[in-house]
Amino acid sequence: MVSKKIILFMSLSVFFLMSGFDVIGHRGDPIKAPEETFESFNTAFSEGADYVELDLHVSKDNVLVVSHDKNLDRITGTSMVVSQQNFSTLSQLNQENGEPIHSLDQVFAHYKNNPRAKFLIETKKTKKGNPQNMEDLLKTSIDKYGMQHRVMFHSFSTKSLQNEAELMPDIPRIFIAGTTKRVNFDVLQYVTGVNLSSNIVTPDIINALHAMNKSVYVWDEMNESPSKWNTLVNMPIDGVVTNYPATGNEYRELKNQSQSEVLNQNVFYLGTKDEPIYENPYRLVKTKHEVHPLDGFHITNIIKFHGEEYVQLGENSFANAEGFNSDSALRELRPYFGAKAVFRGQEQNNYLYHDPRKKNSIVDRLEFNQPERILTVQKIGTQVWIKLPNGWINAKDVLIQLNPENYLGNDSEQSYYDLPAGQRFKNLDLLENNLYLRPSTDQHLKRAKLIRDFNSLNLTFPIKNDNNSINQI
Repeated sequence: MVSKKIILFMSLSVFFLMSGFDVIGHRGDPIKAPEETFESFNTAFSEGADYVELDLHVSKDNVLVVSHDKNLDRITGTSMVVSQQNFSTLSQLNQENGEPIHSLDQVFAHYKNNPRAKFLIETKKTKKGNPQNMEDLLKTSIDKYGMQHRVMFHSFSTKSLQNEAELMPDIPRIFIAGTTKRVNFDVLQYVTGVNLSSNIVTPDIINALHAMNKSVYVWDEMNESPSKWNTLVNMPIDGVVTNYPATGNEYRELKNQSQSEVLNQNVFYLGTKDEPIYENPYRLVKTKHEVHPLDGFHITNIIKFHGEEYVQLGENSFANAEGFNSDSALRELRPYFGAKAVFRGQEQNNYLYHDPRKKNSIVDRLEFNQPERILTVQKIGTQVWIKLPNGWINAKDVLIQLNPENYLGNDSEQSYYDLPAGQRFKNLDLLENNLYLRPSTDQHLKRAKLIRDFNSLNLTFPIKNDNNSINQI
């Protein structure tokens, strides 16, 4: 096959990769606590955030102040501009939960002995690059508290990132972009990654940046919807800056429990019932689309999650891998589609399996001489397995009754005779398919008549042998 099942089924040499990402609480958890307070940061860390994001301005007396806004009216109710006041004045202002405005030194001192507390620091600067001394002050604070391995930088300011590259080259630097027009080689030479708006990020952009050895983070506006995770989680992102760190961590944990592999291949779906297409394999949120019998797709990835395998059919489109087969196997497998299977062999060969790859997954037995419709066809290595109502069985252990009628767009009998004689399976049920043998010689006509006469006897005793070949009659 070509799904993961396809990969495993075809015994391809593939390795499924774990693919997680960093969760960064945007200003901590601003939904559950006032932004950029210890309460907000603690909440984000307790919810599984790897980093919390904070913003910096410089006070009149050259203190790095933690605040997104340069004017503190929105968060404190007092209209003061950070750059126009000394920190001693600013620190008298309280947020809604009673916490004062903090300096970066105070944040580092508070979390110094908590090695799990890490920070993504955004430098707020004017278009002219002011304040000019921000990066020097930042280096001094980082060195003072030994935070070199617990911080990353991001900024809209290319000048700030350039300064950081010169002063602190070993600390990751991420350029924030709300449009792809701002991402160019002049910027990329100073940074180790890019933080893209969720409105512009695509898998192709991520792959292109990864090819240049740049990490890719995603951010959203403060009105971020948690439902965006259904699609963001499908992309090969390195991290997210989110207002919902608990939700981000939940999806990260789900993704960490999965394994994925890139696989670009054309496939066909050989199941006889419509299957839903999901936004991702982790929450199985259905889209408005379905996979229909004999539909063809180009799959890009295979995801293994909680014992199930899913093929990625397109951006934010996933389906259960069962029934997907390589287009190169379609002609060989098509005679089984819409046909029936009947068992007339030795009892040890009539086991039905829950999973054809696991010999210990026996769930039932196929009743003797009771034809059952084939629901799904799967090529596993060189063998063909067929799914019946109660489980899977190897096609070689049953007799196949071709269907001469059009069934879901397929004539299994016609498909059988379209194959070269040497490629047709030999376990055709001649007792059922004698009317469709298309005899071309007198000898074949006599053999076909023999079979019809045999059937007319209406024998009721079991015939437990495998002597159903036309050459043996």
